[in-house]
Amino acid sequence: MKIDEDSGGMWCLVMFDLPVRTKKQRQEATRFRNLLLDMGYSMVQFSVYARYTPTQAGNRATVKMVKENLPAKGQVRILHISDHQWSTALRFSSRKVDHEEETPDTLLLF
Repeated sequence: MKIDEDSGGMWCLVMFDLPVRTKKQRQEATRFRNLLLDMGYSMVQFSVYARYTPTQAGNRATVKMVKENLPAKGQVRILHISDHQWSTALRFSSRKVDHEEETPDTLLLF
């Protein structure tokens, strides 16, 4: 399903599994997470980071940066969802539905 870029805001989710058995692997994993933070992503859960952009086109740089910086033997999945889909997601905490609004920090400059 292709989402129309003009349909409103988009959320880009980067989900990953990185090896962390050796000191070097842990350093590479930390470097990768810091790269996402530097790109304006917020941690939603361990190994799941999200960023809001006005259109899906704003997330093309993410794909390029992830491909260029993914640690060896790392696995990543990038998912684009609409703002509406993000807002209708269910969230559970300790087996209870969590109704608290969950919106990662975003910074929009004009």
